[in-house]
Amino acid sequence: MSESKKILVGEDSSIIINLTKNVLAFENYQMKAARNGKQVLEFLEKEPFDLILMDISMPVMDGVECTRLIRSHSNPAVSKLPIIAISGNIHNYTPEEFRRLGFDDFIQKPLDYDKVLATVKKILS
Repeated sequence: MSESKKILVGEDSSIIINLTKNVLAFENYQMKAARNGKQVLEFLEKEPFDLILMDISMPVMDGVECTRLIRSHSNPAVSKLPIIAISGNIHNYTPEEFRRLGFDDFIQKPLDYDKVLATVKKILS
């Protein structure tokens, strides 16, 4: 059996973190959670991940700024990591705008966990 994929979730809501963890565990994905963009960057300095699920609106550092910093990282293992935006999309970004901001895909809140799994599988396959 291949090693399970590691997913970093940048999200400030405990409810969403717990639900996401349960859904990802069902498919044998490992998950770590960061409460803000600064913590996401700290995790990325310590260990490798296969994918990031990134909330747009977080305290300390939001998902857009964090993604910009990841994309400009000197290590290609970090800068090329797939990042899926998760957001209520209060800014009404189009899919093209999310891509321009550095995201590989976008999932609308409230999260549909079938869509979360399908999107994660699509990007990791």
